[in-house]
Amino acid sequence: MIEKIGNKIGEGACAEVFEWEDQSKIVKMAKPNTSTRALQEELHHCRIAWECGLPVPKPFDQVNIEGRFGIVFERIFGETFLKRFIDGAVKQSQLNLPINVSENYSDVRMTARLLYQIHTHSVPDMPSQRDYIKHNIRLASYLTEVEKAAVITLLDQLPMKHQLCHGDPNPANILLRDHDAVVIDWSNATSGNPEADLAEYIVMIRYAILPSDWPNEVSVFLNATRETIIRIFMEEYEKLSGIGYTDIEPWIAPIAARKLSADAMSIEEKHLLVKEIRRRLHCN
Repeated sequence: MIEKIGNKIGEGACAEVFEWEDQSKIVKMAKPNTSTRALQEELHHCRIAWECGLPVPKPFDQVNIEGRFGIVFERIFGETFLKRFIDGAVKQSQLNLPINVSENYSDVRMTARLLYQIHTHSVPDMPSQRDYIKHNIRLASYLTEVEKAAVITLLDQLPMKHQLCHGDPNPANILLRDHDAVVIDWSNATSGNPEADLAEYIVMIRYAILPSDWPNEVSVFLNATRETIIRIFMEEYEKLSGIGYTDIEPWIAPIAARKLSADAMSIEEKHLLVKEIRRRLHCN
């Protein structure tokens, strides 16, 4: 089976991605920090999304290559929204243009429409979003046990829904293929509140600290446009759903606390989230 693996084409915090067979497929190979069960759950979640008719890579099977587990998916040929954002920021700087999010807002609006499409589905055979968030909050460092309990209390006061949610709607997980968005990485998918998915996106945009080896132009662009991106994103989603920014506000603290347990987040970013969480707790 090892002869089916081709060139490495991507890598994330939990997996490496390689070409597979005739290059029309990829295999996502788990890193040591990812369990076989986690891969099985991702495959299950993606199959559910596929069966709902959502724009996701077609899932095939799980494989075991020399003791290392992976999942075979359809290969999606297209640029991630993250790459398009980076390229757009660099291009504006090179052309000495004033910073203008309008070059990228079509991707932001498309992200809102994609999430709304996902959230229109309700599926019974999915993990509980609320249990998942609570589990991650309890694992989070940087917060005291009293603070964790206070955030969980805030979460318990929020209404409960049962809609399909992606769980990690960041621009690296959305690709543009033939003018249509395709969403990958269903590891964190759950059944719950769309507001939590929207809060994930907002917290990421508002508090992200970009890697130091990225072009400086990207950080300058992001810092100048964070709130504009959030406004455009919420305008589009509210137009479709009726859910507005005020509906998302109560979810910011629980989602920020959940994200503190993420492996890929920098210490600087975690400190920003802790500061925001404590500010919100003191306001309640």
